[in-house]
Amino acid sequence: MPHYDDSPTFDAYAGDYDEALARGVSVTGETKDYFAAGRAARTARACEALGHSVRRVLDYGCGVGSAVPHLRAAFPSLTHLHGLDVSSASLAAAQRSFASAEASDDGVAVTFGLPDSVDQGGFDLVFTNGTFHHIPPVDRLAAAESMRRALGSTGVCAFWENNPWNPGTRLVMHRIPFDREAIPLPPPEAVRLLRRAGFRVLSQSFCFFFPNFLRAFRPLEPSLERVPLGGQYLVIARA
Repeated sequence: MPHYDDSPTFDAYAGDYDEALARGVSVTGETKDYFAAGRAARTARACEALGHSVRRVLDYGCGVGSAVPHLRAAFPSLTHLHGLDVSSASLAAAQRSFASAEASDDGVAVTFGLPDSVDQGGFDLVFTNGTFHHIPPVDRLAAAESMRRALGSTGVCAFWENNPWNPGTRLVMHRIPFDREAIPLPPPEAVRLLRRAGFRVLSQSFCFFFPNFLRAFRPLEPSLERVPLGGQYLVIARA
């Protein structure tokens, strides 16, 4: 994960990151954990459909570690979860909340580190959510290449990003201070980026179509995953 200049921004927000994010997504009528749990579960289903066993996960751009409990719940065979981020203050917050020096009660070792701390080539899954819209476009290819190097030869990348084609997503991002100046990636750009980095793109899908007041329609979402209007999109790729 290359170092880039957004670390001071997230160092400043590390103490109240969750609160700022919660205020932003509250316009949907949901909590941040609703979306985090949905991403983790959707990622696990994609890996299961590939017949891909996941024991070692890299959370690329982990922030304060919000995805940790949801990834642990979604992957029962998980043994090691490593969070990576350029913000040392965010990593310190994640360490306080989630890290374990040894395997925890459920057998999962949770660790965090700066970009140069990650073992190359040892992960079954690289999970990244909402990270690349904070990386300057000129640095994105190098970041994507570092994700590929972190994977084993059969590893899977789950690339989650906010969908700029969804007006609700743009509203949410505008409500979050550290997202206002971010540069979103349209879905085709994400696919091209991963291919340039050497990934084999397997699928792209969309989710989070309906806010809470329209939750009665959520059972329709699996049939809409090819419609490019969901609040977020997921690209599944292999190294």
